[in-house]
Amino acid sequence: MRIGELSTRTGVNAHQLRYYEAQGLIAADRSPNGYREYDETAPLRVKQIRHLLGAGLSSEDIAYLLPCAEGEAPTLPACPDLLSAMQTRLTRLDDQITRLTHSREALAVYIAAAERTTSETYPPFDGPPAVATHA
Repeated sequence: MRIGELSTRTGVNAHQLRYYEAQGLIAADRSPNGYREYDETAPLRVKQIRHLLGAGLSSEDIAYLLPCAEGEAPTLPACPDLLSAMQTRLTRLDDQITRLTHSREALAVYIAAAERTTSETYPPFDGPPAVATHA
């Protein structure tokens, strides 16, 4: 199947499919006219990639895990190397969450301080002052 059909069958745009190919996650043969030709396993492979990306894995992680993936969701066998790679990724995600939580808390403190300063410095705006008219 060509890239357009693969895109239609998976809901993944052609640009992303070419990226997956460049990362070694999917493979395509080339027809004599240069068109990419994917085999019938490509839609399943793309769905597996999408699920693994959704789990926060990098394309490098996925390239490592994908040969062992089974099914669309996918299921990954609990071999020690795969388990170790996934645990390492989970630790990295936990570290990122901790850093983001600290950043969020610090930003909330800055916002609260700015809101206090703004309300003390600038009284609420009730519109322009009334213009006196002379009769």
